[in-house]
Amino acid sequence: MLTLGFHGGHKRIDEDNRVGFALHDSAAVLIEDGEILAAIEEERLNRIKHSNCFPVQSIKYCLGQKNLTLSDIDLIATNSDEMVFDIYAKQAFIEHPEQHNPADGRKLLTSLFEREFGIDITTKLRFYGHHLAHAWSAYGPSGYANALILVLDGDGDNRSGMALLGEGPKITRLKEFNVAQSLGNLYTRIIGLLGYHRFDEYKVMGLAPYGDPSVYSGLFEQCYQLLPNGDYSLASPLEWLTRFDGAGFLTAKRKKGDRFTQAHKDIAAALQTMLEKIVLHILSHYRKITGRSNLCLAGGVAHNCSMNGKILYSELFEQVFVQPAAHDAGGALGAAYAALKEDRAFMSIKKVEHLYFGTHIGDDQLIEETLRSWSDFLSYEKVDSVAEKTARLLADGNVVGWVQGRSEFGPRALGNRSILADPRPAKNKLLINEMVKKRESYRPFAPSILEERVGDFYDVPKNQQEYPFMIFVVRTNENMRNTLGAVTHLDGTARLHTISKKTSPLYHDLISEFEKQTGVPVLLNTSFNNNAEPIVDTVEDAIVCYLTTGLNYLVIGDYVALKRGADLPASAYGSLVVGLPPWKRLVQRSTEVESGQIEVVFELESGVSHFFSKPVIRISVDMFKILQGADGGKTVSSLMVEAGIHDAEKIERITREIIELWSERAVILRPVQRNVTPERFVN
Repeated sequence: MLTLGFHGGHKRIDEDNRVGFALHDSAAVLIEDGEILAAIEEERLNRIKHSNCFPVQSIKYCLGQKNLTLSDIDLIATNSDEMVFDIYAKQAFIEHPEQHNPADGRKLLTSLFEREFGIDITTKLRFYGHHLAHAWSAYGPSGYANALILVLDGDGDNRSGMALLGEGPKITRLKEFNVAQSLGNLYTRIIGLLGYHRFDEYKVMGLAPYGDPSVYSGLFEQCYQLLPNGDYSLASPLEWLTRFDGAGFLTAKRKKGDRFTQAHKDIAAALQTMLEKIVLHILSHYRKITGRSNLCLAGGVAHNCSMNGKILYSELFEQVFVQPAAHDAGGALGAAYAALKEDRAFMSIKKVEHLYFGTHIGDDQLIEETLRSWSDFLSYEKVDSVAEKTARLLADGNVVGWVQGRSEFGPRALGNRSILADPRPAKNKLLINEMVKKRESYRPFAPSILEERVGDFYDVPKNQQEYPFMIFVVRTNENMRNTLGAVTHLDGTARLHTISKKTSPLYHDLISEFEKQTGVPVLLNTSFNNNAEPIVDTVEDAIVCYLTTGLNYLVIGDYVALKRGADLPASAYGSLVVGLPPWKRLVQRSTEVESGQIEVVFELESGVSHFFSKPVIRISVDMFKILQGADGGKTVSSLMVEAGIHDAEKIERITREIIELWSERAVILRPVQRNVTPERFVN
């Protein structure tokens, strides 16, 4: 049986979608008789971080893995109650008054599929509750015969979480948490004091070790209460605001880009401690009444790796499985499992051992053709032993972009779309944060270690030695903390990632080669992307990220590439074709300046929510003219000629501007001989 699970909104990438962030992290998953065939987030394909578009590209990708059409699929499932889409259907009706009658949610979704795929899916479509889908996403791939399941997030289907019991092929609800109890929403509100917003929660988790939770623990404890039977209550947002204002926090609110004061760090620490205390309170109760020794976690809150580590060390459970795509994208997988179990209750679901379910980089011919098309910008060679060659580059102090096989499902790079470096020098953390990520200097990186060597470096429970998904923070052995300076947090912990020879043989070989040369079976691993884009997916994504960051080398398959230089002439960029992403629009508007005069400004405006992309980027009038003429086939040089730009100094200035826009992923540049992919390029 073929089951397609999907999560996402009802707007296409080329439609105005600037309001809100609902149904973010769109994704699609294809399973056959309990086995995952393909899984990918829409952001990897449309290049919008946390995209909430209808996941048409993800669905097409999943179908393409087995040369299927939508007609071949037996069941199609989504991870929201049907009433949620009823509401979106009514909103769509309000937005389009020319419609005679509002559609319901089922008709809204079936019309989307019919528009994109040309078939009616009415009889195949299934709706599953948001948190039930989250629960299945963790319980299904855990491999456990039974387990306590805890789902916590911001909100979904008018709830903020559930406690459930998994027994064989059945899941039973034990407790629902209402929206007023939302730990996810509370965390998001409080991090606003620290200059952060939604989708920045993980940054505050990384900041917490630099603070002292006891400084503000009393204040926090006035705003929540642990109740009997694993329940809890949170003060209203108004009460939190009043108490924080009384403590002077509002006037001390950090603005984006400001330095962190010790008070900011102490707030982060107190917030993290509160979260852990409440979650352990819930788990202690349900562990006692269910007697279950296995735990499954899902929902956005389960991405808090520090909290997961505290659960691991609490000894409440013998085994803990956290859904690696714990956020809403994982709900696509959960919906597919729920549909499968509803249709065939006793069909087994296979334990998930890896997450390499995304786009494959292709064969040697495709890799070399793509590299050759960028030969004005880089040189490359095919090597006999890519693991040995890359290990030597890393041991010599280089930072390398590493791209192999199929991309990972979820928010973590697990050795197939990674930036790698030597984990020993503490300075490497600062170096990579500056040269690639353009992010705060405190932000930590993860260690990838050979699975069989984990006990030599990390203090982990004896009954749980495998950590393949980088979702637990664990204690680094005290005698190894100085050795692993670039991947050890201030408090002596690390977000552990163990590498199995079975599931990731080439990455295992690379770390083994690095150990031969350095004596350390560990690499610094972080996601291969800059701060303006999702993790790279294709060979071309990797090349573009490499060329617009400070990475030293790029390794794709068996090929090692090196930039030709940082100061290439304007003519090199002039030979590239330029275009706009489908969600960017050119805007010319008049605005009144201080003197009362009218000034004409030129901008690139985003058609998606400001949660996903900068709303507006100011550009020069010359750049506006160039982008106006871009049709997906003309080069930068030819567009400059059409715009009447011939002066060498002006050409140099415009070239610098377009490189900066390219670095921000506000425009697309690619070699003229490359085929244009419609989903990535506006004609």
